[in-house]
Amino acid sequence: MTYEIIWDPAAVDAATRFLKDDADGLRLLMDAVDLLAAQPRPTGSAEYGSPDLRRIHVGRYRVLYEITEATITIVVIHIGRLG
Repeated sequence: MTYEIIWDPAAVDAATRFLKDDADGLRLLMDAVDLLAAQPRPTGSAEYGSPDLRRIHVGRYRVLYEITEATITIVVIHIGRLG
């Protein structure tokens, strides 16, 4: 089963801001998010309050996303950067 990745507008805005000064880091983040379509609960991801609300770290970035089994979607809710 392959999940559809949907980006919340706030996450897209954050990605746009980060793209200006860290294109390579953001590329790694996007690649990691794309992999969630095939494996929504990868090793290293963590529950964030519920089994379907999860968080991953990609380099200096963190991604908060929600898995919806009924519609086979993953909604990227927030991305942030450490440091």
